[in-house]
Amino acid sequence: MSAEIDYEALPDTAGHGVHMLAGALAGISEHAIMFPVDSIKTRMQVLSPSPAAIYSGMSNAITRISSTEGLRTLWRGVASVIAGAGPAHAVQFGTLEAVNDMMGKREGSSAWVSTAVAGAAAAITSDAVMTPFDVIKQRMQVHNSEYRSVITCAKTLYRREGLTAFYVSYPTTLLMTIPFTAVQFSVYDRTLNYINPHRKYDPLSHIISGGFAGAVAAAVTTPLDVAKTLLQTRGTTEDKEIRAANGIRDAVRIIWKRDGLRGFGRGLTPRVLTFMPSNALCWMSYEFFKMALRLGGEQQTPPRTSTHA
Repeated sequence: MSAEIDYEALPDTAGHGVHMLAGALAGISEHAIMFPVDSIKTRMQVLSPSPAAIYSGMSNAITRISSTEGLRTLWRGVASVIAGAGPAHAVQFGTLEAVNDMMGKREGSSAWVSTAVAGAAAAITSDAVMTPFDVIKQRMQVHNSEYRSVITCAKTLYRREGLTAFYVSYPTTLLMTIPFTAVQFSVYDRTLNYINPHRKYDPLSHIISGGFAGAVAAAVTTPLDVAKTLLQTRGTTEDKEIRAANGIRDAVRIIWKRDGLRGFGRGLTPRVLTFMPSNALCWMSYEFFKMALRLGGEQQTPPRTSTHA
């Protein structure tokens, strides 16, 4: 038996607050760094009658936006996502750890089920916090957005469309993020078990597992993300049919009618390219902050003994 740092064995005094703080710091890091790619994804998903707002691909979008609006435009709305990402990810990781503790440690095939359930519960709670911020973010990201301030956008949106505008996409968001989070956490957990079976602190294994999990989950849920974008940006268009969309059924019908099956793959490449590195960064940051916070708590708590091989 040897004494070594077991970074997952948090001090007894830490509780779920450590997981929530680590999750908040990880979420802010993830969203802030990958925001420009997310802006391109939003632009590519929006159904617009204006030729100036239609992009044939990611490189085309970057070239045209940089030449006509400036690359700084790609950061418009970042304040909203940063403001929402902290509390949303704190709730997400706090819920994840709480549900995992409640369900207990499981092995074999049942581990997939418990991880997926914990991931789904985390998605429901975090999306309740994040959805209004995401709506504001996308209203600021679209082509020729009238908004330059998060507060102005929120006030104007509430005055024109009411409180429902902030949550009209919440059911669709849940339909997307519950499978996204369940797939993400399950793939991350299984991949990490394969490449880091002893669960030692190893940033490279967290980066690989997180990146792979993010890419798989992003690809699987892109069609629902396209529908969500239509609902969240409906107030930015003069198209009466889109403005009248009230839920996922309307969104799916409009996308299918205008673009067919191809329409549900809009923004697939930038979405995967967003979530692969951002998920890798998120998990690496989460595990790092959890480690750092644990070591900080260890100054007041006697070191724990691990029996890892």
